[in-house]
Amino acid sequence: MPPTSVPVITNDAVILGMLMAILGAVLWTASRQDGFWKKFYSYVPALLLCYLFPSLLNTLGVIDGAASKLYPMARDYLLPSALVLLCVAIDFKAIVRLGPKAIIMFLTGTVGVMLGALVAFEAMRVIHPETVAGDTWRGLTTVAGSWIGGGANQVAMREVFEVDATMFGQFVAVDVLVGNLWTAVLLFLASRAHVFDRWTGADLTALNRLRDSIDTYQALHARIPSMTDIVVILAIGLGATGLSHFLAQAIVGWIATLPAEWRLQDYSLTSGFFWIVVIATTIGLLLSFTRARTYEGAGASRIGSVMLYVLVATIGMQMDLGALLDRPWLFLLGLIWIAFHGGLMILMAKLIRAPLFMMAVGSQANIGAAASAPVVASAFHPALAPVGVLLAVLGYALGTYGAYITGISLRALAGG
Repeated sequence: MPPTSVPVITNDAVILGMLMAILGAVLWTASRQDGFWKKFYSYVPALLLCYLFPSLLNTLGVIDGAASKLYPMARDYLLPSALVLLCVAIDFKAIVRLGPKAIIMFLTGTVGVMLGALVAFEAMRVIHPETVAGDTWRGLTTVAGSWIGGGANQVAMREVFEVDATMFGQFVAVDVLVGNLWTAVLLFLASRAHVFDRWTGADLTALNRLRDSIDTYQALHARIPSMTDIVVILAIGLGATGLSHFLAQAIVGWIATLPAEWRLQDYSLTSGFFWIVVIATTIGLLLSFTRARTYEGAGASRIGSVMLYVLVATIGMQMDLGALLDRPWLFLLGLIWIAFHGGLMILMAKLIRAPLFMMAVGSQANIGAAASAPVVASAFHPALAPVGVLLAVLGYALGTYGAYITGISLRALAGG
């Protein structure tokens, strides 16, 4: 939403109600197995609509997604809880058996971001030189930090390359809008995975084995959940989230006492959110080896999926299509950049016969980090969300280094 406009609705309670109404309407119509809706949802994924409708509310000025506190709430409270509940039924050994292709696709995504910055920069020199004139290259480094790692890496690049506040804000807009558009593309492709996998000739044996093991476990232990079951499931998810926040705060506080020359911030180790995600995922995986796993039969992963859907809606409300009007040429730069990244990912998937799941999650683990990588992974199957998180954590570690190398290369191209 343009910064000078005033949203129609500013009350987060009202906004939450609107988001839940959207989720309810989309999922109810998607559950209809006859007539118009069945045909409609055969082309348009329900999860994509849960993402796009809130973005329209933001774009049209009905709400201001950036000013709302709903996204920080969903990110900090619902995402860790969802990760725990989705991990409870996971077959960790089956994840390991997915093999090296997931890592290869992730690293390809990182290289795609680094090289894509250079390609986009040179392309804009031909298309519209004014866009990349002067110190504009500095702003690209912040997007590289975000698209390889996350917010902490983005801020690190701002400091390293001395990006002024105005330019930083412009490239944050490019980061959010282009990154969210790419997420929408991946969610759309997820519903057509069989076509992509047939084209690449992907070996789906390990992936199907993981899905089947989860589905079989759910079928064997399925029961109608009692109120006690639901409360225990929420206790597991939210209790683990509380513990994650507590431990993350303690760890970050301890790291702050360590020598500054160790530069632990380069690994995102000073980020509280990084530790929250890592600890919550670890707790969930550990619980999968205990009797807590039996609560999958009462719907643990379904409740976790509901939390993820709310997160999807709050992520969507951050996107403002109207921001294209501020500096449209910058967004063309971002689109060229993300197109190169996506093209390289598709090429590598074809070369190594990787399934769409690994391409999409490897890409989103770079572009969207831990907040949205599990969303894209769960679009294929809720049990696959932890794979997205594990790859995103790797991105946090590589983000500063990859973005720094990209920045040095951009500076050389710009003649700085």
